[in-house]
Amino acid sequence: MGVRSMFRRAAKPRDRNEILLQGIDRRSLGLEIGPSHRPTAAKRDGFNVRILDHLDAAGLRAKYADHGLDLDAIEEVDYVWRGESLEDLVGGTRFAWIIASHVIEHVPDFVGFLRSCERILAPGGVLSLAVPDKRYCFDCERENSSLARVVDVALARPTNHSPGIAAEYFLKVRRKGGQISWHAGHAGALEPIHGLDDALAAMERVREGHYYDLHEWVFTCDSFRQLIRDLGDLKLIGLQEKLFAPTRGCEFFVTLERRPAAAQAAA
Repeated sequence: MGVRSMFRRAAKPRDRNEILLQGIDRRSLGLEIGPSHRPTAAKRDGFNVRILDHLDAAGLRAKYADHGLDLDAIEEVDYVWRGESLEDLVGGTRFAWIIASHVIEHVPDFVGFLRSCERILAPGGVLSLAVPDKRYCFDCERENSSLARVVDVALARPTNHSPGIAAEYFLKVRRKGGQISWHAGHAGALEPIHGLDDALAAMERVREGHYYDLHEWVFTCDSFRQLIRDLGDLKLIGLQEKLFAPTRGCEFFVTLERRPAAAQAAA
């Protein structure tokens, strides 16, 4: 049996928000992680949602003030994340759903993030993810993240990226035809975004404790799905794939649900 045939695939919704919102009841309490200036489940649209981000709303508006974005789209932030576990941050609150669009590739501890989400999901809850496909973004010349490294990092429980990841990122990320993300068939030559001096400086700054908001983890849609399956088989996470939508543009979509046994263990 091939990898693709082992997974269930969802019917194709019309747009990315519809994909991310599959199986989500806007009346049930949910959490959106890191929506920044582009929320998927906005309070103004009637969603019973709490917002978690790295800055409060005023900080986000200041950050994006010169970017030509709609600052009114920024939601009021309920939880400001400073690197602590999600369960500590939200207290005893449980959520029927969690949305994290382009978040999981940034976290220093892939398994730790998933397990934190798992612990704050109510029974039957879902985690809806949008994830960049490395083939169509600046990660295209980086290696897929391996199961071995994901497991080793989970056991070490880091709170920052390593000097090695900083070196790889600054040496290997690329533009294609001037773009940092693209659709299949996009024309143009690959060119470096940073250089050796940037990599050396980043390694040193990471050693000093500086945090760079970079991609720790790199996937194709198939490598990500297999990784989730392997982590479940190893009992490192209690989540399993519920829905999948293949790559559109530079991203793919996966909805995870708590396994029945895991729901009891995480309660």
